[in-house]
Amino acid sequence: MAGRGVQLDETQRRDWLRLIRTENVGPRAFRNLVNRFGGAAAALDALPAMARRGGGLFPPRIPSVAEIEAEIEALARLGGRFIALGEPDYPALLREIDDAPPLIAVRGRVALLNRPTVGIVGSRNASGAGRTMTARIARGLGEAGWVVASGLARGIDTTAHEASLASGTIAVIAGGQDKPYPRENEALMARIAEQGLVLTEMPMGWEPRARDFPRRNRLVSGLSLGVVVVEAAERSGSLITARLAGEQGREVFAVPGSPLDPRAGGANALIQQGAGLVTSARDIIEVLAPLRQHLDARSMEEPAGELVDDEPSDDTRSRIVSLLSPAPMKVDDLVQLSRAGVAEVQIVLLEIELAGRLERHSGGSVSLL
Repeated sequence: MAGRGVQLDETQRRDWLRLIRTENVGPRAFRNLVNRFGGAAAALDALPAMARRGGGLFPPRIPSVAEIEAEIEALARLGGRFIALGEPDYPALLREIDDAPPLIAVRGRVALLNRPTVGIVGSRNASGAGRTMTARIARGLGEAGWVVASGLARGIDTTAHEASLASGTIAVIAGGQDKPYPRENEALMARIAEQGLVLTEMPMGWEPRARDFPRRNRLVSGLSLGVVVVEAAERSGSLITARLAGEQGREVFAVPGSPLDPRAGGANALIQQGAGLVTSARDIIEVLAPLRQHLDARSMEEPAGELVDDEPSDDTRSRIVSLLSPAPMKVDDLVQLSRAGVAEVQIVLLEIELAGRLERHSGGSVSLL
């Protein structure tokens, strides 16, 4: 993978986009492929054979050069561009997460990406009190020099963006840069693209689906030193964001609400589980200030890839595959039970993933589709 401060040339950027837009290639597979083969171009050449070894009947679809060039041009016409993992403008905190997107499509003030950021998420069906509290927190954070990130959804997200538009806000969206969602926030998204920043990992023309919103949520938390939940029911996407924030080592905060309001159930539960209780922006700033001081000093070098060039033997490959099933299994347990090396297991899992037969779960578990 590219080291921090490296700028991809036009050909490399095109190859990176072709690889991440290839069928069955997600951020983790992308990283493993580039680490193993030394670059995206070599990885693209190796994909068909790897997918066959993983049990795929057909090679994964790889976008043509013309398709990728058309996507780059379409984003440029909107005033946007792609930033690659390892390039100077890529968000330093986002780079730390296990499934950091290799490329992000951005429009707006790119300088916001490396300013200290707090995520604010919450109910789409927000109460007046919830909106008022969100606006106060977002304005307070902005006045103290913090950027506010959210997901452009109606309700709490919308209020957080509007209150922090002048001081700095990042809208992380689940679709393409040309697909505002929800439609009612199209004008707000345009304002953020001018005054703040709009970010996505999805291709141009992509209409967001239900499964894309948890993917978006991990980016909201990944950009942030901490995430604040304002009004969330006990089963809500905001709690997914809070869980992801915890897994990423971020601070989690919640605004308490009335036990009589179901919209407060999730936030109250987070406080019971140890989330920081928030009554003002100061509560957040006091906890995050020490982390902010150390942000610039963090080492952001890409971790070394674990994959090697040696192919696993047929016996080792069969042993690993035989242990997999539709039930999720931790990769560490798979290594132990198969008596194979970590690199060998990762190579076999990558082959199965490229064949479209593997699902990755949070917590380092995998299962067969």
